[in-house]
Amino acid sequence: MMKATVKAQYETEKEAPTGGATVAFKAGDLKLRASMTDVTLLNGPSFKGLAVAVEKPGSFIFDYNVPKNDFTFQFMNSIKVLEKPLNLTYSHSVGENKTILDGTLVFDSANKLSVNHKLGSEGCKLKYSYVHGGLTTFEPSYDTQEDSWDFAVSHGKDVCSATYKTPSKNLGLQWSRSSKLGASFKVSASLCVDDEELFKFPKLTAETSWDFEI
Repeated sequence: MMKATVKAQYETEKEAPTGGATVAFKAGDLKLRASMTDVTLLNGPSFKGLAVAVEKPGSFIFDYNVPKNDFTFQFMNSIKVLEKPLNLTYSHSVGENKTILDGTLVFDSANKLSVNHKLGSEGCKLKYSYVHGGLTTFEPSYDTQEDSWDFAVSHGKDVCSATYKTPSKNLGLQWSRSSKLGASFKVSASLCVDDEELFKFPKLTAETSWDFEI
């Protein structure tokens, strides 16, 4: 059994709409996946995001980006710290020579703390997630290297979220919905709230994706 996802996207700042597709199927404990992103057909076809991957869920992912000729290796593990699960992820990009370590400590179903560190950098990113009433999620985060805060809040089964990034003074709003038919829809807007950019028209993005079984 194979699963396929087809995605279409339109951005006001782009000349043409883009699309993408993903095909995945299981081979024993492994999941094989091929994906294409940033597909445009206006003024001739353009295929920029071809990638293939081999994944063992919860253990590892080997990803190959064809246009960039770049391999990415990702390994996942989970250990106990004071009887609390600590989820660890090690990711290394060969082409970019970049290694990232992620750790998420889950205190309970409503509270978790995440740390993200790029090897060779002088800082890390900290994020705390709190779920209130099972519907509203608050996520403040802090970048120690940039000395900057980000804030995100989301609410509802039809997810409505807002984010604010202090360095760029960028405000983002997003609404998304998933249906029982395997379709999802997302509309987002972003706007720089700097005084000089206050009257600039926001960047709008509309996206829809459909899942199929082949």
